[in-house]
Amino acid sequence: NLLGLTDKERSQILSINMANHPGRKYKEVFFSLGGTQSAVYATEVSLEEYYTFTTEESEKMELFALAEKLGGNLELAIKRLAESKRNPQSSTT
Repeated sequence: NLLGLTDKERSQILSINMANHPGRKYKEVFFSLGGTQSAVYATEVSLEEYYTFTTEESEKMELFALAEKLGGNLELAIKRLAESKRNPQSSTT
């Protein structure tokens, strides 16, 4: 085994983000302590943090389009996008 993972650890890694709750913005991460103990944990951050670091292409496109409308202000675009997701009735511009 190239990475020295146990069968249990491989199974845990392959389960990451496979059954996430659709209404929550979180990602799962795997921790292993020398092969003796391992677990998968959910990490949930604020919407602002989520949109700062998202790698989802559609979300990045939405964010960059909004930033362009706001004169290139990415920080303001992140704040506005997060607020619009918390309160869908509000406008992002």
